[in-house]
Amino acid sequence: MTATDKTPMLELFTDFVCPWCYLGNAVLTQFTAKETLTVRRTPFPLHPDTPPEGLPLAELLPGRDLGDIHRKLYAVMDELGLEHGERRYTYNSRLAQELALWADTQREGRPLDALLYRAYFVHDQNLADSAVLLPLVEQAGLDVAEAEQVLQTRRHSEDVDEAWARCRRYGINSVPSYVMGGYLSSGFMPLADFQRFVDFVREKAESDN
Repeated sequence: MTATDKTPMLELFTDFVCPWCYLGNAVLTQFTAKETLTVRRTPFPLHPDTPPEGLPLAELLPGRDLGDIHRKLYAVMDELGLEHGERRYTYNSRLAQELALWADTQREGRPLDALLYRAYFVHDQNLADSAVLLPLVEQAGLDVAEAEQVLQTRRHSEDVDEAWARCRRYGINSVPSYVMGGYLSSGFMPLADFQRFVDFVREKAESDN
């Protein structure tokens, strides 16, 4: 089914340190490569209290079999053709979220998002470190000097606060979450499931008009 002017916008709630969001971003990229879909990306506070230096995954998930968790994630990443590396830490993604909202005002398509995901899930880099973030800005073809100012002045801090408040208003407590046409779906969806969700919302929107 092709998109129409009446197609509702999809709002995607994500965090750059969420593995299922990394997978969901890949599915969305596959979908939008073949179909038009207006997307709003809203940051979610997955682990907002993570210290700037990061937190070992063993401390974040005590008693969990990290090897088994990673094997299952890697299998899905391989199916989607995503690169992955060994993650030892989770990192505070607040600055990355602020930077992504700034990037959204600079160029359509959010070119920085994929680079932020890759920095963490492939290279285990600290997304709270400007020395990590600014080279990604350059790779995305964006203004590094302005990005540095954005990070120093925290220009988009209030925007992230509002996004987090929006998550609370929707009652979203896990990511990825998708809101479209008044319908909410939480959790990673393979491409076929994502297609069914979008088609369902589109059909409902058309029947209501």
